[in-house]
Amino acid sequence: MRRYSLLRVFLPTLLLALATGVKAAEVPAADFFVAPDGKDSWSGRLAAPKADGSDGPLASLAGARDAVRRLKANGPLGKPVVVLLRGGNYALGQPVQFSAEDSGTKDAPITYAAYPDEKPILTGGVPITGWQKGEGPVWTALLPEVKAGRWYFRSLFVDGKRAAVARTPNEGANFSGRPIKPIDRKARPESETNAPCRQGLRYQGDQVMPWSNLDDAIVVVYHAWTTSRHHIASIDTDRKIVHFANPSGWPIGWWDKPRYYVENVREALDAPGEFYLDRKTGVLSYYPRPGENMTKAAVIGPRPEVLLRLEGDAAHGKPIEYVRLEGIAFQHTDWIMPRTAVVDGQSAMFLKTATVVIRGARHCTVERCEIAHVGGYALRLERGSQDNRVEQCHIHDLGAGGVLLGEQSLPHNPDEQSERNQVVNCFIHDGGRVYHMGAGLWIGQSSYNKVLHNEICDFLNLGVSVGWSWGYAPTTAHHNAVEYNHIHHLGYGQLSDMAGVYTLGVSPGTTVRYNLVHDVLAFTYGGWGLYADEGSTGILWENNVVYRANDGCFHQHYGRDNMIRNNIFAFATHGQIVRTRAETHRSFICQRNIVYYTQGEPLGESFREGQQQFDYNCYWNPTGKPPVFPGGLSFQQWQATRQDMHSIVASPKFYDAGRFDFRLKPDSPALKLGFQPIDTSEIGLLGPAEWVALPKHVERPRLKLPGDK
Repeated sequence: MRRYSLLRVFLPTLLLALATGVKAAEVPAADFFVAPDGKDSWSGRLAAPKADGSDGPLASLAGARDAVRRLKANGPLGKPVVVLLRGGNYALGQPVQFSAEDSGTKDAPITYAAYPDEKPILTGGVPITGWQKGEGPVWTALLPEVKAGRWYFRSLFVDGKRAAVARTPNEGANFSGRPIKPIDRKARPESETNAPCRQGLRYQGDQVMPWSNLDDAIVVVYHAWTTSRHHIASIDTDRKIVHFANPSGWPIGWWDKPRYYVENVREALDAPGEFYLDRKTGVLSYYPRPGENMTKAAVIGPRPEVLLRLEGDAAHGKPIEYVRLEGIAFQHTDWIMPRTAVVDGQSAMFLKTATVVIRGARHCTVERCEIAHVGGYALRLERGSQDNRVEQCHIHDLGAGGVLLGEQSLPHNPDEQSERNQVVNCFIHDGGRVYHMGAGLWIGQSSYNKVLHNEICDFLNLGVSVGWSWGYAPTTAHHNAVEYNHIHHLGYGQLSDMAGVYTLGVSPGTTVRYNLVHDVLAFTYGGWGLYADEGSTGILWENNVVYRANDGCFHQHYGRDNMIRNNIFAFATHGQIVRTRAETHRSFICQRNIVYYTQGEPLGESFREGQQQFDYNCYWNPTGKPPVFPGGLSFQQWQATRQDMHSIVASPKFYDAGRFDFRLKPDSPALKLGFQPIDTSEIGLLGPAEWVALPKHVERPRLKLPGDK
């Protein structure tokens, strides 16, 4: 599946070198070169500066863009154009902008690529030096621009690691006192009954105090599947109420237990890896981690939110086309905190930008790139982006999430609709660092997209989210494929109502197949492997292996005519297959699945009523406990309801279920039911050994699910 496009770029050079006897390793062929020691006033035709300083490479990506524009001004491109960026840092104070005039063609694409074996880094970060030893373990640096009001940042990176904003408590969260006004849990969240609970909470003891700089302090509140962020308007120390300057999107405590923490407080700077930036004095304070030497450490403070924009005008038939980005790193972007706006929402969809924004693009490619240390989402393809491809990219250390495809509302103009985009063979991990509800990959109201062979892990919310319409609203996302992905280590017990793969709304033709999903841990409820939420309809869930999801391997809230076929569901701590709402129409067909469990029961919640069809399934509890089906029924009584008429209760004979080796032995009775073996070796990343092995180097704590020893 991997396309070795750089080979296509350099093949002519290699052939020429073989013909002439010149070593290909000397200087690869390119139309322009860019280097940190270049100048945009030079021609860019040389890979290194001349000794006399009269010519050499360009200095910036923007300079290379302008050089290509001048080349195109001489007439249509007759061949592909290649720009090579030498290794090193390219500082950006603002985004580099590409537009329709920067397009290539099918036969003459324009490629901006890393020089062979070098790593160019487009960074929005500024090195911070001049560190002095302060009180106790804390070190400080004075930043005049901050004191003068020309710069302020909310992220800090030390030796390639994100520092934590000083917060209290350092781990976990506080539980608030009783709500400011009693909450009617039967009321919808927009009810007037709940309105007063959106802009404040009660605290206990000294959880909140009149700290020295309340203007910059932020209260982060958990709301089941999301979090909200709030500036403080005032504190009532007598009644122990903190009032927010901006409301939350959801009533506080309407669903989960009210939890919160407070960050960006100087008095909370008490743990290694924490920092605090004083806006008034310009003093940056940092508590080093063990082993960090502040006289030598590389400390980076970011400036912009966006580093690159590829923006065409799809509405007027002027997309940006056939531009390729290969082997380039995009690092160090910040996030902002509005004082009065709502900073809350499912999957952090209130964020309107990303580190790399691709808008109105056709046939563009982002390949072997890195996007890391960012304030919000990494990459956004939107508003008329069609037939683009993101391949073998390393996307990590994310303030919110990884990749966004499409919009929250479907544009009426078909040219402005985003569809047929592909995200293939990418490693996307460590998200939700600022906005905990960020998703690894999100598809909104967009169709015919493919999400294939990715590894997505270490998010606090959703791995992959597909669809953005509630109930049985008209279809706006359909025929999307989520296949051959390895999705794991999600939730970490912080948020609820989350999953490895999440679907939302009517979505005929959508397939969720050959995915390996495991280790999903929610706070109170809803740690699911696969989750068909409100109105999910017409979706095929097939050949997935799902295990260790604390609430269920598969959950359907409500929906119509979904097919759940040939999956392995194992080791959930409650029901392995769960449905919340029974409806009069058929919810789903569930056939040829293996259900293997040691806790809970094979099926959970609302199956005593409603329409569903179970058959040809294999159920087994290796502890020897007979299964109990909905309504307290035995297997025979369950079959008497005309469910699972041809199913069995028998060991599927896995090779080693205790070690999560779910291969079937040749004499497995599940094979006689028509179950087709699932080869998990084909799932996940593809390509060179060093790329496939990259996820194994990521350190992560073990998720301890209920019932774990």
